[in-house]
Amino acid sequence: MAIRFDSFYAREFIKENDLKGLVPQVASAHEMLHAHAGLGNDFLGWLTLPTDYDKAEFARIKAAAAKIRQDSDVLVVIGIGGSYLGARAAIEFIKGQHYNALRGDAPEIYFAGNSISGAALHDIMALCKGKRVSVNIISKSGTTTEPAVAFRVLRSYLEQQYGEKEAASRIYCTTDRARGTLKQLADEKGYECFVIPDDVGGRFSVLTAVGLLPIAAAGIDIDRLMAGAAAAAEDYCDPDPAKNDCYAYAALRNAFYRKGKSVELLVSYEPRFTMMAEWFKQLFGESEGKDHKGLFPASVIFSTDLHSMGQFIQDGSRIMFETVVAFDHSDADITVEEEQQNGDGLNFLAGKPLSYINQKAFEGTVLAHTDGGVPNLVIHVEKPDEENLGRLIYFFEKACAISGYMLGVNPFDQPGVESYKKNMFALLGKPGYEAQKAELEKRLGQA
Repeated sequence: MAIRFDSFYAREFIKENDLKGLVPQVASAHEMLHAHAGLGNDFLGWLTLPTDYDKAEFARIKAAAAKIRQDSDVLVVIGIGGSYLGARAAIEFIKGQHYNALRGDAPEIYFAGNSISGAALHDIMALCKGKRVSVNIISKSGTTTEPAVAFRVLRSYLEQQYGEKEAASRIYCTTDRARGTLKQLADEKGYECFVIPDDVGGRFSVLTAVGLLPIAAAGIDIDRLMAGAAAAAEDYCDPDPAKNDCYAYAALRNAFYRKGKSVELLVSYEPRFTMMAEWFKQLFGESEGKDHKGLFPASVIFSTDLHSMGQFIQDGSRIMFETVVAFDHSDADITVEEEQQNGDGLNFLAGKPLSYINQKAFEGTVLAHTDGGVPNLVIHVEKPDEENLGRLIYFFEKACAISGYMLGVNPFDQPGVESYKKNMFALLGKPGYEAQKAELEKRLGQA
């Protein structure tokens, strides 16, 4: 298999009976998920999405991506949370962190609307000047503050540069099928629209138009991406964790949680995985962090962070376990050459590729950390290509759903996200929040 789960470095921390006791709970979670009988069952469209997606829209996505590559130097993707993390993660996973510099004939791709920073949006506007620009606005409602503000600015810029008619041909909306502020605006202006399915939540939406349009615009083969996800959907159907790597992972992370671990540290030895880790953190954090429950998802890139976080991981409080995503093969490499003077003392590495040295860094680290009392789970990925990315996305999505049901929470809602918004709206003077505004300002004045 292109993805393989290995629990060897966790065996000394988990007893056999610990896992045996979880097998019925995994089976129960599996039944709830596939029978659509659990909490949040209105948001299970992702479960069969790799095979049941809208083929006609998929073709339109590829056509729009081809048009963007042909007529645009820059694509600005506007969205927050699941509306941008999946696409950005996929592009960097396949193309690397320096995509914009090494993109070839594809457009530069920048992501806006994921903060309220004026400086950040100003920089993106500066990057657009003098270039042919298209925009993909991703929002179910069109009223979420961060992307709505960015879209207002960029829509005005496009209309000033091209006129309203030409600007409309450069704006692509990914939104609700039939309702909402953004859908209404798109219908009025004639923007091309793609659908955020009603039964797929934002953090599970990377394999919908939400992620697929920017990913395809980057020149990534989305047919292969979906084929990998479809293969994973078929592979991870057995309710027995002994026969299902995805469920084995879900069971073990729950076992560690019940033994007092409070943090799952996602690790990779490849910088191109950095944004995938950010996507992972939203997926699990927003899905499990409810009712004062859940593992806190954190991430590091080794060996980089061994020089900053390594000390805590090795010798700090024993609050965590690590899940390592390890690539078995690299798509590019460099070999260390021998130097006659050997001033840096590295001739013992001469003739060895960096991928081999990186592998030894992983092996040395996993032994050191487990010796220090930090369990390690390992997810082996054959290589960073589209099929394996599709497999990995589905692996984590399904493991997240099973984990959430085992934890006893609804993995598909996010009620806590609204709290900060209500306070922010009140402090900004949004109509209808006058009473809250006075109370909040009083509390702030006491700080």
